[in-house]
Amino acid sequence: MLIRYKKSFEKIAMGLLSFMPEVSDLKMLQGIIKEYETNENWNLFLWKEEDILGTIGIRVEGRKVIIQHVSVNPSHRNSGIGRQMIQRIQENFGGQYEICADEATESFVVKCETQRPSSQV
Repeated sequence: MLIRYKKSFEKIAMGLLSFMPEVSDLKMLQGIIKEYETNENWNLFLWKEEDILGTIGIRVEGRKVIIQHVSVNPSHRNSGIGRQMIQRIQENFGGQYEICADEATESFVVKCETQRPSSQV
C-alpha cells in the first residue's frame, strides 16, 4: 500500500533513498528530504506491507508528474514492489497528469511499463 511521507518516517525514507546510486552522501540525502518536506510540488510516498519496504518520489511540473526517486529495500528487490509503486502513481495521478520519469528513473520506469500485462481490447 502506498502511503504519504510524514516527518515521523524521515529516517526510514532516508535509509531507502540512500540505496539509490545517485544519492552520494548524507548532505545530499538531507537536501532531498528537506525538498520533499518544504516544496509543495515534490511528493514522497512509502510502500508499506507489514514494514515499509520502498519509497517513490515525484515532482509536479505543470501537467506532468515526474518520477524522480524509486528505491526498494535490497532484501525485497525483484518481488515487484517498485513496479507496484509506479502503477499506484499512474493510477492516482494518470487521469490528471502525464506520468514520466527523469534521467535517474527512466530505465526502471520503462522496464516496469514493458512488464505490465497487456490488456486485450
